[in-house]
Amino acid sequence: MSSSDVAVRGSRQSVAGTSMVTLAFKRAVVSQCHPKMLMALFLPFIIALLGAIILLWFFWDPLTEWLNVQVAGWEIVNQVDAWLLAIGLFSIKLYMVPMLAVAILLPLSGILGLVIAAVFVMPLVLKHLEKRDYQGLKRQGQYATAVGAWNAVWVGVLFVLGWLVTMPLWLIPPLPVLLPIFWWGFAFTRMLRVDAIIEHASIQERRLIWRRHNRELWIIGLVLSLINLFPPAWLVLPVFSALVFAHFCLEALRRLRADTVIDV
Repeated sequence: MSSSDVAVRGSRQSVAGTSMVTLAFKRAVVSQCHPKMLMALFLPFIIALLGAIILLWFFWDPLTEWLNVQVAGWEIVNQVDAWLLAIGLFSIKLYMVPMLAVAILLPLSGILGLVIAAVFVMPLVLKHLEKRDYQGLKRQGQYATAVGAWNAVWVGVLFVLGWLVTMPLWLIPPLPVLLPIFWWGFAFTRMLRVDAIIEHASIQERRLIWRRHNRELWIIGLVLSLINLFPPAWLVLPVFSALVFAHFCLEALRRLRADTVIDV
């Protein structure tokens, strides 16, 4: 195969991948309106809400006390705080510490909701789509529950650690916007791309799909992370994101199996 043929083939795959992203979002919107998928919204939302309440109840006081000690050692914050008080305004520390505490605790409850969606809601999503949109797509996955649970655990742990470690960088614009988008994009992509296909695809098929569509999977994850910036979306996003990734990955698997040429 010549270099021009490779370029043409790569261009076609890129266009096809982009159209599959759009198709996945359109199908996910339709699927989300089904009564079963509307009922599925409550599980991750309730778990995330309970998680937020528990985290705030048990960790708010010790976390805010620790943050007060840490903020007291930040010279630039002390200077700004003293200047604001000197001109008769407010203490910035009074608002900074609660905002930092919320910025730490709420993402923890959010990632818990995503883990619940990946481990418990995704099988319901796959079963629903298998009957309605992907009939005849044979299941060839192995150890789906164990692999999915382990993937959810390590992605969730890395998300939490990365979120906490990079929080000091939020003081540097525009990182307060870019860092949350990156970390949530990472969580959506690395967690749901596995659970969306683990039950249907073999190991070889999964690796090939992830290699072919890595860019498109990241696009989906980043788009979902942008939607995640708006709090009203938190109610539907765990299930909707599962639907988007499931539609994309199952369609990619169906096209892969329909190919007459095996790409090694």
